[in-house]
Amino acid sequence: MNELAKIFIFAGLFLLVVGIIIAVFGSFLPFGRLPGDIRFSRDGFSLYIPIVSCIVISVVLTVIINIILRILGR
Repeated sequence: MNELAKIFIFAGLFLLVVGIIIAVFGSFLPFGRLPGDIRFSRDGFSLYIPIVSCIVISVVLTVIINIILRILGR
């Protein structure tokens, strides 16, 4: 149970840091405006599909999680 508590603490701290970064630097971050993100706009309708932004976020989170797991000794 101790390991699960550590994972929740690290996940909570990570989400806190990400939230602060988005709140402070949200207008400077390129997510949502990357080439490859799909936008359609018509009269009274808009569709937004952030494909490339999701891929970039996935790669970054994978690297961060692997670093944390290596530090914890898994």
